[in-house]
Amino acid sequence: MKITVQVKPNSKKESVEKLPDGTYIVRVNCPPIDGRANERTQEMLASLFKCPKTSITLVSGAKSKRKVFSL
Repeated sequence: MKITVQVKPNSKKESVEKLPDGTYIVRVNCPPIDGRANERTQEMLASLFKCPKTSITLVSGAKSKRKVFSL
């Protein structure tokens, strides 16, 4: 299953929100440097879907705010 995620780095509160169109907004408190925001997004999605972190992979959008993850 593939999901579209919009990441908002450097947020004060971390959260995951699902929009009516099926995309997710993930707010992380990590900066977008050296892939730290991507890693934290992956961890938050793993806890949301209750699966191991290794089962979630970044398919596209490594350097953009809109990303596609595969579960």
